[in-house]
Parts: sequence; C-alpha cells; structure tokens
Amino acid sequence: MSLFWAPASPFVRKVMVCAHELGFADRIDILESAANPIERDARIQEFNPLAKVPAARTSDGTVLYDSRVICEYLDTLKASESGPEALLLFPPAGPKRWTALRRQALADGLVDAALLVRYEILLRPENLRWPAWIEKQREKIVDAVDDMLADLPAPEPLDIGTVSYACALGWLDFRFPDLDWRSGRTPLAAWYASYEARPAMIATQPRS
Repeated sequence: MSLFWAPASPFVRKVMVCAHELGFADRIDILESAANPIERDARIQEFNPLAKVPAARTSDGTVLYDSRVICEYLDTLKASESGPEALLLFPPAGPKRWTALRRQALADGLVDAALLVRYEILLRPENLRWPAWIEKQREKIVDAVDDMLADLPAPEPLDIGTVSYACALGWLDFRFPDLDWRSGRTPLAAWYASYEARPAMIATQPRS
C-alpha cells in the first residue's frame, strides 16, 4: 500500500499507529507530501480529490481516504491474513464496536476543532481573526477531553477508540501545550502515559 503522509498530521499518525499495532508498518510505501489547506498538493489528488492526507492506494489500485477508512481497511486486511484469533482494532458488531467507534468520533472531532484554531491563528491575518470562533473551538476541545476523562478505555483489549484518543491527546501536546490538558485530569494523564510508551506511539511521534 502507498500512503501520502505528513509528519505532523494527527490523522496520518492514527493510520501509522494502527499499521504498527497490526504489523503492517513495513509494508507501507510512504509518499511525502506538502498538504496544506490553502496550498493544495496536486500529487495527493491522484489518491484523494480533496488533496488531504492520509490518502492511500492499495496493491490492487483501490484508493482509500480518510483515516477512518484506511484504519478499518488495515484491520480487515489483518483479519483476512491472520484469521479470527488475530489482534483486531475494530471490534465485531455489538456494544464494544459502537463504543470504540464513538470514541474514535470524539477524538477526531477534538482534532478537527484544534485544527480550526490552528488555522485561524496560523493562516488568517491577525486583523481578520475571529476571537469568538477561537474561543468556541477551544471549548469543544476542553469538553472533548473532559468526556475522555469520564470514558477511559480499558488497558486491554486495544481498539480504534484507544488509538484515536492517544493520537488526539498527543497532538494537543505537540501543537497546544498551553492548553495543559492534564491539569485536573490525573486518571486520563496516567492512561495516556501508559499507552504513549507503546512502540507504535514512539515510532510515530509527530514532528514539524
């Protein structure tokens, strides 16, 4: 599989963490890109008309985007190659699956709100910035982290909800250290510290 990749993207990191956890990292051909919301990289459009990462092409030519689709594809590939006893990140149909998918949606929504704040501050001219918009997106981030605190995944079994939580919190550390999301949330901080030490997280740390 070929994957358009960006070293700072939390959504790319989610895909790569899944790839490491499932044992596929060495089978992914990484394609460097210059993904940017206002300077679109035409190379990525070969895989995704939105020119957003992550975007992938499988060995049979199928194109896949976004992170949710690619992560589930990798999980399905693991199941087809390794059988029912394999470690899978997407639980089968039932309550555990809906919980994992809901946690993924929460984490992705947190990152979406954080990206909007970053774009507003980084890309918009200072005299055109909208403080109320920034404030409301930050409120979403805080509310999402509070919900994570109230809904901590168990240490095992690992699933897509766990991966998504960890990648979202790691991106807050990377881009928004001033938010200090650990303050007053000791159980969540301890949960993250435990998962952050896994090889998949160490191998995929974001960088500028």
